[in-house]
Amino acid sequence: MTALAVTRLTLSHFRSHSRAALDLDGRPLAIYGPNGAGKTNLIEAVSLLSPGRGLRRASAEDLARRPEALGWKVTAEIAAGYVHEVETWAEPGNPRQVRLDGKSATRTALGRIARILWLVPAMDRLWIEGADGRRRFLDRATLSFLPDHAEAVLRYEKAMRERNRLLKDMVRDAHWYAALETAMAEAGAAIHANRLVAIARLASAQAEADTAFPAADLALEQPEGGMPDSAADLATALAENRSRDLAAGRTLIGPHRSDLAATWAAKGVAARDCSTGEQKALLISLILANARALAAETGAAPILLLDEVAAHLDAARRATLYDEVCALKAQAWMTGTGPELFEELGERAERIEVAEADGKSVVRPVAE
Repeated sequence: MTALAVTRLTLSHFRSHSRAALDLDGRPLAIYGPNGAGKTNLIEAVSLLSPGRGLRRASAEDLARRPEALGWKVTAEIAAGYVHEVETWAEPGNPRQVRLDGKSATRTALGRIARILWLVPAMDRLWIEGADGRRRFLDRATLSFLPDHAEAVLRYEKAMRERNRLLKDMVRDAHWYAALETAMAEAGAAIHANRLVAIARLASAQAEADTAFPAADLALEQPEGGMPDSAADLATALAENRSRDLAAGRTLIGPHRSDLAATWAAKGVAARDCSTGEQKALLISLILANARALAAETGAAPILLLDEVAAHLDAARRATLYDEVCALKAQAWMTGTGPELFEELGERAERIEVAEADGKSVVRPVAE
């Protein structure tokens, strides 16, 4: 199996980090330090090496270190069979830029270099809060399998914004809608089909795994009216639904209304009705299933960003998680408040201590 790993990471004026540089050997990383030291900021920088806005979905301006606000930069070398150099940065008042192997690139192009998955504490309420978060979770998984999914999502959202503007302005002339609905239908059908592919691959990876984490039965649910499977049917549905959409001032059908439902397979209990610990276990199970499926498909496990994942697991479950990560040969960036949370990893991981000094994060590799 080909190793996929960040082998060098440099941060400049990023969040709490004035300057940080790490040379890494591809093993999992145990990153520890007190709350507020800058551990999550470190793995957030890694998340920006993938398409999208990173694990916090922050604006480019919010990523700049305060109070200087000089702009920020993240540079990385990624070993993916071939070593790629990725740079992403933003100057004050300007949008985020990406350079890949010395050439300007789009954020979506990053998905073809490295697959990066993450699990952060904010996702702990995924099953009990709004559908937006579950759609983003599913789309991240889908993007990991199908990098072109990002382009379909961007096309759909752009066309829908324009259509919603017409609806809010109470425009009734069908000619204004035709091209937008065609674009929405083509992209929307692709999004729906891609999501179903991702759910099937996650289900297969769970079914084939020997793991201590629970399996989840997944389903893509639709609001009243459903989600037409073909682009032609979706275009027809959008046209027929204009009067309802005009009354609502927004588009009421399409993949932006879909929801991801999960059930604890062994118990037959919906994820939203599980305990907090059970919901966390289901999330970990899905992230591991996603990683296993990618490893089987591409020959390389994705990079995993697991923020504070050990804090909610007992020693036995932590050991199981670490064993599965190491069996995958995945470079997992795992954060926690103290080194004792990573004792079960032994020599299988690199260790990094993050501390705060004079208002800045200080990153120190720990000698083995």
